[in-house]
Amino acid sequence: MALNPPLYSNRMPEPFQNEVYVLVREAVEFEVNKIPGASGGKVSAKGIIYLTNVRMVFVANKPVGNFQAFDMPLLYIHEEKFNQPILFCNNISGKVDPVIPPDANRALYSTHSFKIIFKEGGCGTFIPQFFAVLRSARMYYQMLSSSADVSARADPLQVGEPPAETINRAFMDPNDPSIYILVQPQPDSQLRRRSYHPQTVEDSI
Repeated sequence: MALNPPLYSNRMPEPFQNEVYVLVREAVEFEVNKIPGASGGKVSAKGIIYLTNVRMVFVANKPVGNFQAFDMPLLYIHEEKFNQPILFCNNISGKVDPVIPPDANRALYSTHSFKIIFKEGGCGTFIPQFFAVLRSARMYYQMLSSSADVSARADPLQVGEPPAETINRAFMDPNDPSIYILVQPQPDSQLRRRSYHPQTVEDSI
């Protein structure tokens, strides 16, 4: 996880190298705990979810204190579950580990619990795509784990491009306002980030 990742002026997350945007889902409510500076450490906000081949990014419609966006690498998500409560809205719950800088004390970082609540419209498009892309990322990671490239195995961005069958428009649900991103973002596309950690512009090219 990374708090407040870089955003374009239109509030779309700035992409990493080889990152492919899959879809965007508006009108969701996002809950997450252990946020520094938040009351009780918990934040609840309405906004937009972006799903890519390497991460999910929630972008709040309005900042909540210092909270504007929340970045969740797919390889750091676990215990994910699709919930269909009888009296409440469908939602995805799960946990996500923090992205820890190389020189940081790991004891100062802990796992976050999150929930994505679908309060407006269905989720028959988003849910299958989320689990398909997540499954694809994990399969690619397992392949890397059998290689000798230790640095790649430690990088949450090394998950590869989703196969064509993953991005399947047959998942379209007319009641789900999710929108497939068929044209990838162009502004500053030559300056794509290679790491979650701060770096110079030269390192980003």
